[in-house]
Amino acid sequence: MTHAEPMDPNEAFAELGHIRLAELDIDALLDKIAQLTKRTVPGACEVSVTLVRGADAHSAAFTGELARDLDEFQYQHGQGPCLEASVTTASLSVPDTGSEDRWPDWARTAKEAGAYSSLSIGLPVQEKVTGALNVYATKAHAFDDDAVALAQTFAGFAAVALANAHLYDTQATLAGHMQKAMESRAVIEQAKGIIMGQRRCTAAEAFAILDKLSQDANRKLRDVATALVDKAAEPPL
Repeated sequence: MTHAEPMDPNEAFAELGHIRLAELDIDALLDKIAQLTKRTVPGACEVSVTLVRGADAHSAAFTGELARDLDEFQYQHGQGPCLEASVTTASLSVPDTGSEDRWPDWARTAKEAGAYSSLSIGLPVQEKVTGALNVYATKAHAFDDDAVALAQTFAGFAAVALANAHLYDTQATLAGHMQKAMESRAVIEQAKGIIMGQRRCTAAEAFAILDKLSQDANRKLRDVATALVDKAAEPPL
């Protein structure tokens, strides 16, 4: 376990705000959030980010093995503060793992591992994905009201960044699909033009011919059109 040099919260928020989503993938973004949280929240020793999609929960980022292992214990047993915070999007504090009775098995494991208090802040990412920002400390009662308020503010900022990253990823995927659709339509129109020139037929008749070729060959219309266009582009023998 390492203790990073403390960072001014305003500097941390500014650094997170300057992230360009187009230049940073989701894994790098989550790692950045975990590292900044560790340096920002007083008392933080290790930090992780839990993401939950349906029945699947995993630590998408973590600053050390302590956080990862205590998260994994919760995933394996189906209960614990980070999972409950993910479901309820609430803030759950464990002031002292030595006296924690809501999740006794996890608390005992945490204490044995050297984590004496924790804080989990729910992150509502989008409808099908939730998560939590988890902060672990090596002493009991490590997080006072100011630390909790700071963690909540930081988690809110992180949730916005995650939601934006999800939106960017969704839009990028949609753009890719649209580009492929446009390319397919273009090659089909080219193939229709070739058929119209060869058969002296209408556009509708050319499409019917192309469609029949697709069905007879049991190939996608786009693939048949591409093959026809490529053949037409070949130099004469």
